Amino acid sequence: MRVALFLTCVNDTLYPDTGRAVVKLLTRLGVEVDFPMAQTCCGQAHYNTGYRHEAEPLARHFSDVFGEYEAIVTPSGSCGAMIRELYPRMGERARAEGRGDTLAAVLAPVVPKTYELTEFLVDVLGVTDVGACYPHKVTYHPTCHGLRGLGLGDRPRRLLQAVEGLELVELPGAEECCGFGGTFALKNADVSAAMGADKVRNAESTGAEVLCAADNSCLMHIGGTMTRLAVGMRPVHIAEILASTEEETAV
Repeated sequence: MRVALFLTCVNDTLYPDTGRAVVKLLTRLGVEVDFPMAQTCCGQAHYNTGYRHEAEPLARHFSDVFGEYEAIVTPSGSCGAMIRELYPRMGERARAEGRGDTLAAVLAPVVPKTYELTEFLVDVLGVTDVGACYPHKVTYHPTCHGLRGLGLGDRPRRLLQAVEGLELVELPGAEECCGFGGTFALKNADVSAAMGADKVRNAESTGAEVLCAADNSCLMHIGGTMTRLAVGMRPVHIAEILASTEEETAV
């Protein structure tokens, strides 16, 4: 199977190791991974801030770049939800504004074949044991877009439970938002910081060494809060855990 990796802006700029982990993991599972160099932002930041029309050229470009692939895999629930949930809405709004069906038709091909990483592993490849080894105590935070937008459910937990050496402990208040929310963290900084502190205190109460999630944007917010509160934990993306082996384990 030939798939395209949609890395996303945050990962490309700040967390390239997550992208490397996805390639390593999928290659180990026999998947041919391409990284289209023409990829850019999916338009989520623009759309969620109210710049819907400005997001449309980015969405069109995404479809042009990724349309030829059997599947598009992204290590981001938020960007995955943008494509799956909001691209169809963009087409509907353009139609409602009297601009015809062109945008909807351009975006439609990429919507059903875009998968968040854990969805792709469980639903498309049909695996939960990916041959990983990660000898650490881990707690899992289900991020909002993955939980409520994509409906990832227990897929990430099932994958983590199959990792050799990993002890998975439940996170109190797991389904509560960490407080990031993109521009929410900028516009409502005090509320965002308080929500982040609650999340980190709950994580610390588990005794885990690692807090894991499927979105680095949320992990960035949580990790910053961990640093400010001087908590002895570290945030790690689920792709980096699943890519780890006995010979080569993520920090």
